[in-house]
Amino acid sequence: MTKRLNSKHKVDRRLKVNLWGRPKSPFNSRNTPPGQHGNKRHSRPSDYGVQLQAKQRLKSYYGNINERQFRNCYRKAIKKRGDTVENLVGLLEKRLDIIVYRAKFALTVFSSRQLINHGHIKVNGKKVNIPSYLLKEEDTIELKEKSKQLATVDVSLASKERDVPEYLELDEKQKKIKFVRTPKFAEVPYPVLMEPNLVIEYYSR
Repeated sequence: MTKRLNSKHKVDRRLKVNLWGRPKSPFNSRNTPPGQHGNKRHSRPSDYGVQLQAKQRLKSYYGNINERQFRNCYRKAIKKRGDTVENLVGLLEKRLDIIVYRAKFALTVFSSRQLINHGHIKVNGKKVNIPSYLLKEEDTIELKEKSKQLATVDVSLASKERDVPEYLELDEKQKKIKFVRTPKFAEVPYPVLMEPNLVIEYYSR
């Protein structure tokens, strides 16, 4: 288990948001940063500080993605034609762990990653155990036949915390989902304000 995963419950308070919109987030009861100096007033952040916080918020939202992977997403985004913000968000939303999370096969992006690592997920009929695997439009994602009986999956599908977005087609009975299209930034159901434009500014300094 990584250090990042162990400390995920502190992330909300450090970033001063309920990042994943969870009802049990520690930020709901203690909205100050963790540590003995968390209650102290802080000065207004600089432009760099605002950009850094936007980057940390977006990167942290996607779970255990590390700095190298996140920076590589940015580099791919600026090389593609079109709007860099849309390209960056599109690349992040194509990740298998995020689609499994969006499909509500897992309650959190962390448990989604675990589901994939343990070999429970198939893409177009073939087992894929790489959370960062990038999907293509019209790809089909499903649970292995034995994995369809997992209680954690049933609990997640029954949860009312969030809905499956329109750019995915869910067959809840078969526990199968189709990645219809790459979403636009405005379509992504972030529970908090995300500012990928500031992330682009941060990396392009």
